[in-house]
Amino acid sequence: MIETIAEIELAVGEKIVVKRNRILPQNKEDETKRIAIVSGIHGDELEGQYVCYEVARRLTEHPELLHGIVDIYPALNPLGLESAKRSVPKLEMDMNRMFPGNKNGNMMERIAASIVDSIAGADVCVDVHASDTEVREIPQVRVSEEFADKMLPYAKLMNVDMIWMNATATVHEATLAHSMNVLGVPTLVVEMGLGMRINTKYGNQVTEGIFNLMKELGIWSGKVKQTQFPVISTDGEVEFIRADHTGVFLPSIEHNHYVHRGDLIGRVVNTYTGQIKQEIIAKKDGLVFTLREYPMVYEGALLARILTDIESSERGN
Repeated sequence: MIETIAEIELAVGEKIVVKRNRILPQNKEDETKRIAIVSGIHGDELEGQYVCYEVARRLTEHPELLHGIVDIYPALNPLGLESAKRSVPKLEMDMNRMFPGNKNGNMMERIAASIVDSIAGADVCVDVHASDTEVREIPQVRVSEEFADKMLPYAKLMNVDMIWMNATATVHEATLAHSMNVLGVPTLVVEMGLGMRINTKYGNQVTEGIFNLMKELGIWSGKVKQTQFPVISTDGEVEFIRADHTGVFLPSIEHNHYVHRGDLIGRVVNTYTGQIKQEIIAKKDGLVFTLREYPMVYEGALLARILTDIESSERGN
């Protein structure tokens, strides 16, 4: 059942319309539990589109196995998705810095408030994001330490490679996730892949995690595949590796790769002179969970993030 949860007229004759697909169980007595799956806050992050599609497809194939309400919000920033822009077009505003919104505020504040009202009361919310167009991320759940005690049990069910505790973007008080957590709706931020792309392997992995979570909540009674246990960042330290020079970054390792101290991660080179401007060497053992995809870099650009001080045997156990 497709429902409009927010609609506002624009000066140019267009509308901002935010919709959800509410999938109901066959038995009305099962409508006591609810999960919300949201995506599309940033218009250049497309990984969540596949997840929303795949969840809806599987639920539609086996409605008899659904024992709760599933609300799917693929496009919280529909204009951004249509124009492939991270922010809200024309306004150039980051929608994920507008929550919880204001019913009496400006246009986007009213939309944000409507979204919050729509999700409020859910047993759990999964907010699916992608990386930007420059760096690739492994499937991960990002959790604020403020809500860690409540969120970690859910995060461990999500079939991701890693749980990153206290990631800065997740902690920001104006995000949807933070606002919903404050209101008592456990909200997981999933990050994976690359901006402007869809990685179906990652999408299927996270979709399996969502069904695993729904099974635990009693919303889904179908079979679920065995899920993996993630590495948790509290077990180690996240090391940020940045470029010291402008040039072209040539990685020497694969993404989602365990490196050892002394391994060559990559080089920044000067294409005019043929010189190697910077060799990036791993200072500690660790998991490369972020790796630069776009090769052109400037001084200070992020090249990689490594979760250090963990054992390679911890992965997948």
